[in-house]
Amino acid sequence: MNILVCASLVPDTSAKIGVADDGKKINPQGVKFILNPYDEFAIEEGLQLKEKHGGTVTTVTVGTPASKEVLQRALAMGSDAAVLINDPHSSDSFVVASSIAEYAKELSPDIIIFGKQSIDFDSFAVPGMVAQLLELPSVSIVSTLTIDGTTVTAECDIEGGKEKVTCSLPCIVSAQKGLNDPRYPKLPDIMKAKSKPITERAVSSVQSRTETVSMTLPDLKRLNKIYSDSDADIAELVRLLHEEAKVI
Repeated sequence: MNILVCASLVPDTSAKIGVADDGKKINPQGVKFILNPYDEFAIEEGLQLKEKHGGTVTTVTVGTPASKEVLQRALAMGSDAAVLINDPHSSDSFVVASSIAEYAKELSPDIIIFGKQSIDFDSFAVPGMVAQLLELPSVSIVSTLTIDGTTVTAECDIEGGKEKVTCSLPCIVSAQKGLNDPRYPKLPDIMKAKSKPITERAVSSVQSRTETVSMTLPDLKRLNKIYSDSDADIAELVRLLHEEAKVI
């Protein structure tokens, strides 16, 4: 089985994010970046499919050279090959999807696996775009996946329940949290991955379909109320934290 996994580099959820001087992107200064958590499930699923059906796993990412960190992680987990599609301009979802689709046409994978979303912009856009560009069936938010011959059966999380879906290979799948338990690479594998080759290729020449006009941080609303240690104030504070702030 020829398996293609798509992964991305995103800011750590605990990082303090600021806006760059141009007001159109985040300021990467001092921000820790990590493998998109949902993509860990995608990589693990690709590896498990290889272990069950045989074949190879190729992991691809679209980004700057800093994104090699994602590919090294995938190689340490067990990916057979890694590809960086160089995108120095942080292109929109359409360019990213087009770049992946162009590479997939050359690789001819049996299945393409994404994480269900990236945690930075939460657009859910790229898997569906790639499916449209390649004219392949797409199954989203997958929590259970089985493949029998060329038949794919998946359970997908929907509002308030599960949906069972079938389709034929080749197809595109986006992984939900809980699809599997991602393995943690061993230290020797992490060290070996740093010396493994990473193939580089240019981003697609298609034009972006969208433009970021501005990016702003949310307003912080502070009420600055001061409460005493009286029983009445303590009770009121507990009520506010429970009913309004919803933190307890």
